[in-house]
Amino acid sequence: MTHPLTRLLAAALVGVGVAVAGLAVSQGLERFRLADRTVTVKGLAEKDVESDFAVWTLSFRRGGNAFGDVQKALASDRDAVVAFLHKRGFKDDEIEVRPLAVQDLFAREYGSGQQALRYQGNGQVMVKSARVAEVQGAALAVDPLIQSGVQLSGDSGGPSFQLRGFNDVKAPLLSEATRNAREQAQKFAAEAGATLGPLKIANQGVISISGADGLDHDSDGSRMKRLRVVSTFVYELR
Repeated sequence: MTHPLTRLLAAALVGVGVAVAGLAVSQGLERFRLADRTVTVKGLAEKDVESDFAVWTLSFRRGGNAFGDVQKALASDRDAVVAFLHKRGFKDDEIEVRPLAVQDLFAREYGSGQQALRYQGNGQVMVKSARVAEVQGAALAVDPLIQSGVQLSGDSGGPSFQLRGFNDVKAPLLSEATRNAREQAQKFAAEAGATLGPLKIANQGVISISGADGLDHDSDGSRMKRLRVVSTFVYELR
């Protein structure tokens, strides 16, 4: 028969264990298993970094009733856009000129022949550069280009910024998440009156890249990117 004092002591120890585990949950504890003496924690690391590459598409369009006139106007607009970019300091290897396209609206299957202008054309010039500050500056200074008669379409928008040197910041971020998780595990072990043992399982998780708006994408109109990693670790307790 179990002595009443023994049962009372066992109940008290279980109560203390539950209380400590409840406190640790608010400090990043993922799971505490008394049976096999392990603790599971999540390590978090975040870092704001500046984008290292920019892509900017300048789209322009023209309409008219003479094919040759529309094509000529588009070619003039293309030259004006390229000249603008050269003036802003961009080199030929940073500028990509797309072929011009002119469409006969009357020739379409669903065309009624009642279009105000028969021909519609468009063109694109793309900037691809690692000089993100210069690209952003040029995108904010297109007024003279518009004043010269170039009809920039809504497709132009602003530049999108990317982080291509992702691997350069990946390793330090993972190390920080690992340290963060171990600190949490050590704190829990100390509060539980145990000693933190060796690492049993490690899952580095997924590193996410988001823009300034917090959306989960790596290419948007924000030069600053937020990198976030959540890693999971299982430690033994002694």
